Amino acid sequence: MACLPNMVVMAPSDEAELMHMVATAAAIDDRPSCFRFPRGNGIGAVLPPDNKGTPLEIGKGRILAEGHRVALLGYGSMVQQCVEASSILRSHNIFVTVVDARFCKPLDGDLIRRLAKEHEILITVEEGSIGGFGSHVSHFLCLNGIMDGPLKLRAMVLPDRYIDHGSPEDQIQEAGLSSKHISATVLSLLGRQKEALILN
Repeated sequence: MACLPNMVVMAPSDEAELMHMVATAAAIDDRPSCFRFPRGNGIGAVLPPDNKGTPLEIGKGRILAEGHRVALLGYGSMVQQCVEASSILRSHNIFVTVVDARFCKPLDGDLIRRLAKEHEILITVEEGSIGGFGSHVSHFLCLNGIMDGPLKLRAMVLPDRYIDHGSPEDQIQEAGLSSKHISATVLSLLGRQKEALILN
């Protein structure tokens, strides 16, 4: 959907964000919009008062945790895996920034520039494959010359193959997108391969 001109593409990280994105889509009256949410259960997020969402600022993500060296940019339900990965990494004395991107299009360019400036490593995590959120972030960084420096960028995406039917948790595990996989990727990029192998 993001290849369509002027399209707003968003994905909620939990059931409260879904309510806000429904309100956002209803409020948009000058262009098309869509949002993606996976099957399965919510995480038990605190819902807005009166069960009514509030329209979000278009194209703006949010920082859930501030760290250094590494930033995890989660999109949609993968934000929860990033939050869990940050807990695992804290036990290794690594404190990462965790971001809920909210929007694939338009991207939060200011936030991505800031993350690229303040971190050595950016890792995007999504339940998509080719041409998704990670591709849009990479495209943005390249167009703006941000990849010309020492920044390391990795996109954690679904493999380009069919995944067997199963619970969302089993499929995430099979796809290599679990919190342990994310943590192992961070450890490996920081040169701590032995610790990464233990998690895999």
